[in-house]
Amino acid sequence: MKRTLFRTRIKFCGFTRPGDVRLACELGADAIGFVFAHGSSRRIAPAEARAMRQALSPMVDSVALFSDNPAEEVREVVRQIRPSLLQFHGSEDDAFCRAFGVPYLKAIAMGSPIANEHPAALQQQYPSAAGFLFDSHGAGGSGGSGKVFDWSRIPAGVQKPFVLAGGLTADNVFDAIIATMPWAVDVSSGIESAPGLKDGDRMRRFVEQVRRADCHVLD
Repeated sequence: MKRTLFRTRIKFCGFTRPGDVRLACELGADAIGFVFAHGSSRRIAPAEARAMRQALSPMVDSVALFSDNPAEEVREVVRQIRPSLLQFHGSEDDAFCRAFGVPYLKAIAMGSPIANEHPAALQQQYPSAAGFLFDSHGAGGSGGSGKVFDWSRIPAGVQKPFVLAGGLTADNVFDAIIATMPWAVDVSSGIESAPGLKDGDRMRRFVEQVRRADCHVLD
């Protein structure tokens, strides 16, 4: 099957420097993620994210990542950053996630019991979600661990777009896309020289491998 008419979206996450944001946009990222989860080594303050948002190129989305943050913190980020999308990694329910008037992704921790739920149960649990993000972390984690999970564990029959995350790099993202055919891929540690510090060559190679997968002919 030819995939030349399909383009896998790319989200680069965990930015801490405006220059990295500008370069990521130039290299072809579709979305830039800012982390507000407590305990993350990539966590930034809303004021820092607001400054970095100014570095976004036109038609590149901003994504705000949370993990059981209080509602007032989420509201403050929405007020200051005006993100295109919210991403929730904690135990938030659908009512909480949709309360801020911004489309959201619900991250499914593949190292937690929720990962074993039937796709219909996930969709019933989060009916307002714009999509799901499957990541390798356990319950309470916020991603960025650099660990890969078994891609065959992604629930079959998910009716919403899904994003694949967890330990992706330029060395494995081609295989990951061919194996799972996600709507998008999400990477943080796989394009870094250190937590929060993006590496231009790794970002470029990652984009090249995603585009190579999109043009691949499946047997």
